[in-house]
Amino acid sequence: MAKTRQDNVRNIGIMAHIDAGKTTVSERILFYSGRTYRIAEVHDGQATMDFMDQERERGITISSAVNEIQWKDTDIYLIDTPGHVDFTVEVERSLRVLDGVIALYDAVAGVEPQSETVWYQANRHNVARLAFVNKMDRPGADFDRCVREIEEILHGHPIPLQRPIFENQAFAGIIDLISRKAIRFSEADQGSSVEYCDIPADLLDEAESARENLIERLADADDEIAEAYLEGNDISEAQIKAALRRAVIALKAVPVFCGSGLKNKGIQPLMDGIVDYLPAPGDLPALKGTDFKGREIEHSRSESAPFCGLIFKIQQIEAKRLAFVRIYSGVLRENDTILNATQNQSFKIKHIFRLYANRVDRVESASAGALVAMVKTKGMTTGDTLCAPSSQILLEKIEANNPVMSISIEPESIKDKDKLVESLNSIHEEDPTIIFEEDSETGELLLRGMGELHLEVACERLKREFGILVRKGNPTVVCKEALICETEETASFERDHEGEVIFGQVSARAIPGEKDSGLVCKLMLPEGHPFIRQDVTDAVLGAAKDAMLYGPNGFEMVDVEIHITAIGLDPKGNANLIGSRIAAGEAVRNAYRKSGTKILEPLMAVDIIAADENIGDLISDLTLRKGLVENLENDPLRSVIHAVVPLRNMFGYSMKLRTITHGRGNFSMHFLRFDAI
Repeated sequence: MAKTRQDNVRNIGIMAHIDAGKTTVSERILFYSGRTYRIAEVHDGQATMDFMDQERERGITISSAVNEIQWKDTDIYLIDTPGHVDFTVEVERSLRVLDGVIALYDAVAGVEPQSETVWYQANRHNVARLAFVNKMDRPGADFDRCVREIEEILHGHPIPLQRPIFENQAFAGIIDLISRKAIRFSEADQGSSVEYCDIPADLLDEAESARENLIERLADADDEIAEAYLEGNDISEAQIKAALRRAVIALKAVPVFCGSGLKNKGIQPLMDGIVDYLPAPGDLPALKGTDFKGREIEHSRSESAPFCGLIFKIQQIEAKRLAFVRIYSGVLRENDTILNATQNQSFKIKHIFRLYANRVDRVESASAGALVAMVKTKGMTTGDTLCAPSSQILLEKIEANNPVMSISIEPESIKDKDKLVESLNSIHEEDPTIIFEEDSETGELLLRGMGELHLEVACERLKREFGILVRKGNPTVVCKEALICETEETASFERDHEGEVIFGQVSARAIPGEKDSGLVCKLMLPEGHPFIRQDVTDAVLGAAKDAMLYGPNGFEMVDVEIHITAIGLDPKGNANLIGSRIAAGEAVRNAYRKSGTKILEPLMAVDIIAADENIGDLISDLTLRKGLVENLENDPLRSVIHAVVPLRNMFGYSMKLRTITHGRGNFSMHFLRFDAI
């Protein structure tokens, strides 16, 4: 079958624990593909993919950057995702629109805690994977241990395609097990020149044994290879590559590469692997969505199908407010009229832009598989489905995690208050996990986010991008409330107003809901109940829904069902709209108070990496913080504690960890659930 343009497209991302070298590897990919003319380094604050001031100063990725490159006649759309857990929404929405990812690991640290988090995010979105063991130049680098941990910790099916070459204890190159060649990278031109040569004689036996292992592991994932292997047939390079591609696309195998981004070794074979093994858009199943009536439908990913795309990010680049779009099918052209199916609004495409990190180039059209940007129109938000008006479909939205921490903020100049709200709206558009609201009791503006660093970066953005200086309060955790037991209460309201009696009486039953059931409000009037006008029942339900949002302690309520069981009539036999509305709100609040509520705190999954000698002190400290140790992994080089700890007890933990481990420990944490302590 002849190749289509869509066959030569790859959508990929790089995901890993913080400091594993994602951006360093991304910069080499840009350089060797010809996208950049020099290698930019993270430690110099010049990385192309880390273009925000905060990213360059901190040496970490905060915002996912998109860049388009070409390699071997293939268009590759590359996203470098953050490794810090506070910015996990960037990983989530990137994985939502990517077809494949490179799971990157530090050769010394192996599978780290955030590596697990992003791996399971990729599992949830059914994203195909390659693995790259980076930093093979570091003392203590262990390729085999990384492969073993991918299998044992992540429950993947790793198939090593390479072996590292060490000469005088220094990482010197790699052995390609499929072609039976050694690969070396010239230091004279920053690794641009790649030499394929014979495998050193002292490594031949090791290489042949590793190649046999490759075929055996591939036979476990592919029936054709299994049949050829059992029959004792020779298996060619072409057969191995074709089988690997099938296994990767079917999520049955993870080819493993190795190298050193910093030392410019191993990147070009990894880029070959992207083209050879990761799926093209047409290799994936049809899109699944719903029509406007909620019925499930399927939509072809073909370039010849009607247009369909998903907005996965909003960002300002070159003074343009842009919506980043993954095109799943069809062709998008300038001046096309398309439908925002989520908002049910039609609009005309003015300009389409190709993305190069913080730079854009205008193009006339883009086809299925592309990641492009368009000028944001009013009402567009992250997760909106765009489609041809003649072929309407709604794709699953991108869900943002609930914020778990908040700070109070106020502008240093009172004249900046309106500007502050506008700026926060812009930041929320770009990052849905940043939420702000005014405290109804104190009038303070509360900024909510996923952690201390997340909130700190948001406040820095207010200063640098919007010119607003803010005063910040101390961080506090965001709590929720849940009902303890089922209860029913009746509330009455009666008042004379200009000779007219305003009367209302409503009964409300409050019922604890199932976990994650949300807030539900229903009209449940018994049979034989007097007739109530539609406008009154609508007002009662509206008031009850407003009242059920917050509990007696002022926190957001979760998982509650309210049933309106009676609406009283005044002495004349009428149901009063105003009185009934007031009584409904009071009935709900009374039911909450009668039942009582429990406070739900954010619990964090905390992973601590330290030397074995420090484990006892660390567990004792976690116990004082009301933490529960769930698992302990022992390793000759390091031990890992997996614990669940209330977020409020984790403030300032990094300083305590440094003290206990003498600066050698490391930890990460991510939100797990809200629960009573």
